[in-house]
Amino acid sequence: MRLTWAQPEDLVGHEFRQAAEDGRDPGPALRVWREAGGHPAPERAGSSSAPAPPELRALASRLMDELAALPSPAAAAEPESWSAIRATWPADPRGTPGGCSTAREPTAAAGSASVGTPQGVRHPATEHPAPDRLAPDHPAPAPAGPPPVAEAVPAGRDPHLRTRLEAAWLGRAVGCLLGKPVEKLPLHGIRALARAAGNWPLNDWFSERGVPPGLLAAYPWNRRSAPTSLAENIDGMPEDDDLNYPLLGLLLLRRHGKDFTTGDVARLWLDELPAGRTFTAERVAYRNLLLGLEPPATATHHNPFREWIGALIRADVHGWTNPGDPAAAAAQAYRDAALTHTGNGVYAALFIAAATARAATGRADVHSALRAGLAVVPPRSRLAEAVRFGIAAAAEPDFDRVVDRLHVRYGHYHWVHAVPNTALISAALTHADGDFTRSVCRAVSGGWDTDSNGATAGALAGILAGSPDRIPDRWTAPLGNRLATTVPGFDGVGFDTLAHLTHQLATQEATRS
Repeated sequence: MRLTWAQPEDLVGHEFRQAAEDGRDPGPALRVWREAGGHPAPERAGSSSAPAPPELRALASRLMDELAALPSPAAAAEPESWSAIRATWPADPRGTPGGCSTAREPTAAAGSASVGTPQGVRHPATEHPAPDRLAPDHPAPAPAGPPPVAEAVPAGRDPHLRTRLEAAWLGRAVGCLLGKPVEKLPLHGIRALARAAGNWPLNDWFSERGVPPGLLAAYPWNRRSAPTSLAENIDGMPEDDDLNYPLLGLLLLRRHGKDFTTGDVARLWLDELPAGRTFTAERVAYRNLLLGLEPPATATHHNPFREWIGALIRADVHGWTNPGDPAAAAAQAYRDAALTHTGNGVYAALFIAAATARAATGRADVHSALRAGLAVVPPRSRLAEAVRFGIAAAAEPDFDRVVDRLHVRYGHYHWVHAVPNTALISAALTHADGDFTRSVCRAVSGGWDTDSNGATAGALAGILAGSPDRIPDRWTAPLGNRLATTVPGFDGVGFDTLAHLTHQLATQEATRS
């Protein structure tokens, strides 16, 4: 058996790529690897076909350690600590992007780490000796700055919030399911399959009706997803990590409240998330926890996927539960993301959480929501540049040409990396101008991580739609108000129930003082 997303000989190739992306020179280590007979990283699979001999596996581990010790020229533009990220935010008379936050500032106890790191997390620049367990929870002071200014009706007095949340959950499921059968396919394959079915520009579920057998052989559907996600097969929402993580987010907030720590996230995963249901950065972080490492080392030790899309797909729930407070949503998303991600992987989560919080007010359009998201991302980072590029590129009327420009500019990234996928999500949402169908179809038709992009775009477009009734029935009816999952207590749950639970959490205040 080949364990995916975990073997050193499969990870080191991705680390060479990550090093090059953030300006560390992988050349010497790469030459050593090649001369020893090492293979490139698998492009679309999680592991190579055969295990490496022990000496090559040991070399891979050593080279990853050497690469990790190299300084990154991107560090100044792409800060890691919460305080450094917040220092990049634009000045606002209300104190924070999109309105002053009423949430507590993520911090650690005096004597364990400097103020500005997330609760339960230490950062290398300020690290002190670690305890022999996950870092404890500590109260956090309110942020300095002007007094809070309400941006919208408080969640507890907003009569339409629960309905908007149901539309968001449905939108997330629809977009995810739309993208599942073409996950891992190249862009030209996605276009060819949809055109053969008379469904291009994409406007409906994928189907193999009318698609020539030769084309299906050249571009096979995702083998795990086709039985449950093609138009002719859909019967409820099947399990997917893009829905599992928001469910875990609900469990996290129900157990620990809005002041949860990164350590709380880790403990929840160990209690409730089977390791086999994790992938890429999440699987490496899970392995690191079992090795006895603590955050933030869980996100950095032999984790070449730390800037991929995993933290982004966990971010919606933090926006849903902080309507009108993008800063609080970003703070929650940071503490969640810090278990598994760094840099642009974290920024993508902040972007989506803040944009979702703005959209959840019911008083935003898609463009103001994206601006609120961009305001919490360090402006000189690659993620911020990609979002700006995606939004600007969307001025082109032909979305296929928008996608082509994105693939030319960001095609050197891995197809699961946060930078290209967040650029595509931003372009799709901008080009669709708030329309639900166009939002999910554009996000999926752009390729890369199709189900995750569809899910994120669908969630934001759904909450902006404001009600399940405003999402076309051809999208929602096949779901049957039913979600399959292995997250304890949720299998078979309805999206109306999920909206009710999320609404309860949105109306709760942070409890620590």
